[in-house]
Amino acid sequence: MVLGLAAVLAVLAALLWRPVAGGDSSPAGEVTMSTGVISGVYARYGQLLSGQLARDAPDLDLTLSPSAGSVQNIERLVSGEADFAIATADSLAAYQAAGGEGADRLRACARLYDDYMQLVVREDSPVLRTADLAGLRVGVGQDDSGVQLVTRSLLTAAGLDMDTDIEAVREGINAMPTMLEARDIDAFFWSGGLPTAAVERLADRMEIRLVPLGDLLPALAAQGEQAAHYRAAAMPPDAYPGIAGTDTVDTIAVANLLVTTDGMDDALAEQITESVINGRDRIGQEVHAAQRVDLRTAIYTEPLPLHPGAAAYYRSAKT
Repeated sequence: MVLGLAAVLAVLAALLWRPVAGGDSSPAGEVTMSTGVISGVYARYGQLLSGQLARDAPDLDLTLSPSAGSVQNIERLVSGEADFAIATADSLAAYQAAGGEGADRLRACARLYDDYMQLVVREDSPVLRTADLAGLRVGVGQDDSGVQLVTRSLLTAAGLDMDTDIEAVREGINAMPTMLEARDIDAFFWSGGLPTAAVERLADRMEIRLVPLGDLLPALAAQGEQAAHYRAAAMPPDAYPGIAGTDTVDTIAVANLLVTTDGMDDALAEQITESVINGRDRIGQEVHAAQRVDLRTAIYTEPLPLHPGAAAYYRSAKT
């Protein structure tokens, strides 16, 4: 029944997004993009991309739909609730490995920017490494979020079980900083572009510290297909100027992809991809990590193949 409904939705989407008659007409109509928690980077990126689309394709109306994050975004795509979404490469690989419904229909438009894993504690916290979280109250991200997916993997790599060795608080970036400030939690994990505004604001209100995570990478590598998408990364001292005395922090990074399905109209996928590249500098003024998006990196969308419309844009942009 669900598969039948998804197929009908895909057909309707294809009909809706058939290009407007006329040689150079841009797509027109309504499209939905699933983003993330309201105060997170996904949501802000979606807002800025919407502004770029208003310039590039003024007849295209982009509706942004907040979500818990990557896992929910994938589910919305395959169910037909969203036309486009942002998701991390590890969450997509995990969905494929689990045989998720419609996994073979997922396609990518672009690699956007990398998320950096951040373990935030109060400056006076005794936590110096992930294993020190044993027995503490830890924000792990909302259910159905990519944050919680990678947090579970990081805790496992540190020898901790998220369900038994810590008191897992399933909240998102909209709530965790305030909870740390109020001492309702002892630490929280976040996966986001640098800088994340909610962490910046927290650093303005209280003294905090970032705990290194890079030492967990070898243990992560043994955890399955999704682990192949984690890489060593370093957060520079100026990532959060408000954190006093911050040195370079070794951590883990994972790529974010702009994702759709194989039922998406080629012309619309091409337009969305073009706007991602066109808007790099404007979007990058606020989402600094987006400054790294370019034609050379955007095409590397593993574990997903490029959508034909996106591929057409990259071919045309290189000629």
